[in-house]
Amino acid sequence: MNNSGNPGSTTPRVIARAAHNVSRDEISKSALKVLYRLHKAGYQAFLVGGGVRDAMLELHPKDFDIATNATPEEVRALFGNCRLIGRRFRLAHVRFGREIIEVATFRAAANHADDDSEHDHAGRIIRDNVYGTIDEDVWRRDFTCNALYYNIADFSIWDYVDGFEDVKRRRLVMIGDPAQRLREDPVRMLRAVRFAAKLNFTIDASVVDAMRGLTGLLANVPAARLFDEFQKLFQSGFAERTFDLLREHRLFGELFPATEQELSQDENFMSFVRAALQNTDRRVSEDKSVTPMFLLGVFLWVPIKKLAASKRSEEKMSESQSLALASFDIVAQQQRRISLPRRFTIPMREMLALQPRFAFVRGRRAMNLLEHRRFRAAYDFMLLQSEAGHIDAELARFWTDVQNQSTSEREVSFQMQAQPGKKRRPRRRRRRQSSQES
Repeated sequence: MNNSGNPGSTTPRVIARAAHNVSRDEISKSALKVLYRLHKAGYQAFLVGGGVRDAMLELHPKDFDIATNATPEEVRALFGNCRLIGRRFRLAHVRFGREIIEVATFRAAANHADDDSEHDHAGRIIRDNVYGTIDEDVWRRDFTCNALYYNIADFSIWDYVDGFEDVKRRRLVMIGDPAQRLREDPVRMLRAVRFAAKLNFTIDASVVDAMRGLTGLLANVPAARLFDEFQKLFQSGFAERTFDLLREHRLFGELFPATEQELSQDENFMSFVRAALQNTDRRVSEDKSVTPMFLLGVFLWVPIKKLAASKRSEEKMSESQSLALASFDIVAQQQRRISLPRRFTIPMREMLALQPRFAFVRGRRAMNLLEHRRFRAAYDFMLLQSEAGHIDAELARFWTDVQNQSTSEREVSFQMQAQPGKKRRPRRRRRRQSSQES
């Protein structure tokens, strides 16, 4: 029977090594070092969460979180390569080169006035550093599939909430009362969507029902934290499926209100966004780099274009100038929902401001576009518009071909090439004045 709603149960189902498929071969050497050292020092040490879940699903886990009865200070005393972080949750990070193993102390519910815990007016947890036992810790976790504890002492799995069976059934079930748990941390709504998209899980009906009335609570979440979630949602290889689920559960509009408004009334914009999401997923599957800057530009493109057109109607300026100014304003509005670091917003604005320049394919200025530091990103963005049918395919072909030409060939192309889709206008000759007229 599923115990997900009964925090009174403290007896786990212990699944022996022979009865599950989680192997140490799927656990990073760094995580194993931490687990073994904690165990050798006399502490309980469990791999917990996504690492166990993904190993069960044979997805080759990449993140390895450890839970223990050692306090953060005791963990730091064991590892010279450890530092303590966090205010909301006190955690130990043990670093091995670029890999960081996160170690959390078992937590308990805050039941006393002097407990180190704090909630805001909506019930969101602001601080929670009340330590407890593994029997208490399990009820602080979000979904049953993330509450499986792999015990390094005997390689068994401890399961308090039928998470083992829920993983097999591919069900996303929340531990405890869904509405209360979502109020404690509204980001759990985004996590539900992310796990459902990544794992091809079905979100339990009780969770879906609770989400319907609580989407507005995302406005209480710090904007910086939502940017971290944005990256997890859209840069893990399941961007299109995530996008569909976010819109299905009316969460996307809480993150990108201006984008949602345009998507609901512009099919062409929707096709462009889908093309970008598919392109992002393809790049991730091919182990190519992806940057938040590109998708942010895609999501904000139509709101920026509309505002730019309005600015040009009020004041004389070039299309590129209006796009740059509109980008600044739209980004400022978006910052109220998701904190966008300048290292992404600045290149995004430059990328969008370059789009009108692709329409001009003659002269030195057109040739110099190839040397612009944002040319490649701007070109990819333009190419995506072409693939979505928003830009002349002949224009995209010209800019694709010219990149493979030699310098002399480029000079010919930029001097002789007429703008695709347009007839060349004959050059008007100036009448030379005679010496008598001068």
